Amino acid sequence: MTQAQNPRPRADFQPCSTDLPKADQPMTPAQKQLVQTSFARLAPSADDVGEMFYRELFVLDPHLRKLFKSDIAQQGRNLMGALSTTIANLDQLESIAPALLDRGRRHTIYGVKPADYQTGARALIATLEKGLGSDFTPALREAWASCYRALAGEMMAGAEKRKRVPQPRPLLGLH
Repeated sequence: MTQAQNPRPRADFQPCSTDLPKADQPMTPAQKQLVQTSFARLAPSADDVGEMFYRELFVLDPHLRKLFKSDIAQQGRNLMGALSTTIANLDQLESIAPALLDRGRRHTIYGVKPADYQTGARALIATLEKGLGSDFTPALREAWASCYRALAGEMMAGAEKRKRVPQPRPLLGLH
């Protein structure tokens, strides 16, 4: 059986402390700097890194592939663009919180479940580890995990708000 057919985590995967949510522990200035510096190193290869993330995601959970109707290369570019904006604003997360909440609401529409955020964390950490190689230190791993917890925490809050808002019902006979 190939890895893609087997939804269990890879044997070589090293867990990190990305248990969600844990956003009550804000990123330290040193962690923000580590994330920004390491992301800048990956920026010249952004397209490859974005595609690598989705390959990792689908290895970890092949069932997530069905959530993506568009070209994965384009999806990877979208991810890296969103990460670029977010990481540039780590010192002022409150300014992008509305966008993160909205992204979480939209992810719910696409079919993303709370457990999928944990899979996303694992895929991100594995991608960063591959992309940065030996520069991906335990401190950098924890900095990225902290960053992911903060961002995913906001997105999950947006998803939860969407669940509580009554959804419009179709008018009788008009579907």
